[in-house]
Amino acid sequence: MDFHLRTPMYFLLSNLSFMDVCYTSITVPQVMVILFLNPPVISLRACISQLYFFLTLAASESSLLAMMAYDRYVAICSPLRYAAIMNKEACLQMTAGTWLIGCIYGAIHTINTFRLPFCGPKILNHFFCDIPPLLKLSCINTYSNEVTIFAVGGFLMLGCFLLICGSYMNILLSVLKIPKGVGRGKAFSTCISHLIVVLLFYGSGSFMYLRPKSNLLADKEWILSIFYTSITPLLNPLIYSLRNKDIQKAIVKQINYKIMHRFR
Repeated sequence: MDFHLRTPMYFLLSNLSFMDVCYTSITVPQVMVILFLNPPVISLRACISQLYFFLTLAASESSLLAMMAYDRYVAICSPLRYAAIMNKEACLQMTAGTWLIGCIYGAIHTINTFRLPFCGPKILNHFFCDIPPLLKLSCINTYSNEVTIFAVGGFLMLGCFLLICGSYMNILLSVLKIPKGVGRGKAFSTCISHLIVVLLFYGSGSFMYLRPKSNLLADKEWILSIFYTSITPLLNPLIYSLRNKDIQKAIVKQINYKIMHRFR
């Protein structure tokens, strides 16, 4: 609604918001089912669909956070070339690439998980269909699945993390060259919210999927899952809006416009 926010940075941020809405819509309704349905059940098809879309959106968001870091790198380190590099076509290609990566990632792990034979009571100690609790229900050794998770997931997360680290290292070096004052503070403030989101998302996700097996946390994995499936997406808009003066001004402007329009 505000033309000042029609820039590549906010285009990527709008995609992040959309992903978070979809991301939480996959898991939170299942929590409501668990609370009000006794006993809580989920069909095999629903479980497959839930796992696929959850993994797709998680991988897409991971890739998008890396693209957002690159956007900040270009904006701060090459401001005169920013409009040429981060044009509309480039932004569309970036977002399409993040969705493509997510779809491939989700398909690999969903197919790899549900090709396993499941036996036993078929009871998940979890509030949604996720890879770790599903692997525990398998009748056979899941070593190959765990290697695939570590290899594919590690490659994706490590690649995105290196891109983010590289972008912010270059940003830091460029900012340090700026004389002390408003310019340096503004450059840091544009990146700090993104860094907070990155630490929350990557930290909880890495600990869940890439850590060694531990009996100590075997029955507590669902608690950690709440953090990266619900709390992090909840904090994202708060972090960006509270630390972003452009969004605050746009919100105030829209509120004032609606109030004036209403009382005319």
